[in-house]
Amino acid sequence: MTVSSVASEKPNDISLSLYRAIWRWHFFAGLLVIPFMLNLAITGSLYLFKDEIDNTAFAYRNVVQPRGEALSPSILSDHAKAAVPGSKVLRFRAPAEPTQSARVTVGTDAGKTLVFVDPFSGSVLGKVGEKEEFNWVVKKIHSLDYFGFAFNRIVEAVGGLALILVVTGFYLWWPRKQTGGVMSVRGTPDKRVFWRDIHAVTGAIAGALIFFLAITGMPWSGYWGDKVNTALSSAGLGYPAQLWDDVPVSHVPTKDVLTNAGWTVENAPVPTSTPNGTGQAVGIDQIVASANAVGLAPGFEVSFPSDKPGVYTAAVFPDDIAKQRTIHFDQYTGKPLVDIKFADYGTGAKAIELGIGVHQGEYLGVANQIIMLLTCLAIMLTSVSAVVMWWKRRPSGRLGVPPMPSQRHIFATLTLVILGFGILFPLTGFAILATLVLDQLILRIPSPLKRVFS
Repeated sequence: MTVSSVASEKPNDISLSLYRAIWRWHFFAGLLVIPFMLNLAITGSLYLFKDEIDNTAFAYRNVVQPRGEALSPSILSDHAKAAVPGSKVLRFRAPAEPTQSARVTVGTDAGKTLVFVDPFSGSVLGKVGEKEEFNWVVKKIHSLDYFGFAFNRIVEAVGGLALILVVTGFYLWWPRKQTGGVMSVRGTPDKRVFWRDIHAVTGAIAGALIFFLAITGMPWSGYWGDKVNTALSSAGLGYPAQLWDDVPVSHVPTKDVLTNAGWTVENAPVPTSTPNGTGQAVGIDQIVASANAVGLAPGFEVSFPSDKPGVYTAAVFPDDIAKQRTIHFDQYTGKPLVDIKFADYGTGAKAIELGIGVHQGEYLGVANQIIMLLTCLAIMLTSVSAVVMWWKRRPSGRLGVPPMPSQRHIFATLTLVILGFGILFPLTGFAILATLVLDQLILRIPSPLKRVFS
């Protein structure tokens, strides 16, 4: 073979090695995340329509017939408290619409209960344990927080691996002189090429949206999201810390007093009240009236003070993110101590809140919900087609890991790039590193696993 022919073949060998290296990491990422991606897609599809579910499947406790004047928040709270003997009122959520019930959260030693009350008659429409409410359960399963701390951290790693899947998937899909499998599906369901094309074409069409869902879901992650929140706040790009300059604060974060605190303010400290001469707190009626008077959007929730230094916190995080607002009221005077509007957020926080709103299908109405639903369906389809494609391709009794490229330095270089990405998302980095160590041990140490994993 001549030198010129060797030189002409070298670029092809490099290209093939790069393809195999990317395919191998795409396979590893998919192997780790597919069950979790299916969970995220299914529960996410349900949560997109949480309001619709509440107003249909649970209409008996959420929907009312408007008639006359609504009763005061204090009367509604008393009715809810009476429905759960020995309880204490913790939160009051005002109806977002005249056709909606009021929701009062009460607590006992056994836990918290949501009590739904007709705002016009005061009758109790239903009650459910806070941790048994349908949308709460769906949301917690979505994040795997329902199963404990460790599982919640797994979801964070999955989010980063999903980003790797999309990027590597685009490379593998990119047309290389083939005429099929780019935007068309070849073969029939009994053929592997059919499932390969379903996987590739669906991923190519929805890849950008899947990437968007993954990256906008990361702020909720327990480790990475908390670090980003802290960093933005420290840089003046998160919640406006200067609003607390002249206000005494507690060590209680806002997320501990509200059912659902917005991402930007969830770690912001709750201020403290200053007891007056009488030591008597103002009532919930005055706080709700004040919140309405300053223009808090309908559907806001008010948390009650838990102790003498505590405050009333009124907050709302509606579909229109521009109307997000959190106000802490002194429990003795009823005066606002801190009033945080969306307009007060820093640039970084505004961008993340926008991403979260679109992620949850809230920002652009029904069109937003449909687009996100289609993206969730695409995740399900790519996941299922990946499993079927792998099953049809794998050798009998073996996992069918894509072959190591002949030029090992290309795989090593790509691995370093991916590990660099892992620095940005540390829990994803740990998952990548663990996979790499296991892969290399199996390759280098003779054992029955070497054949199974080949």
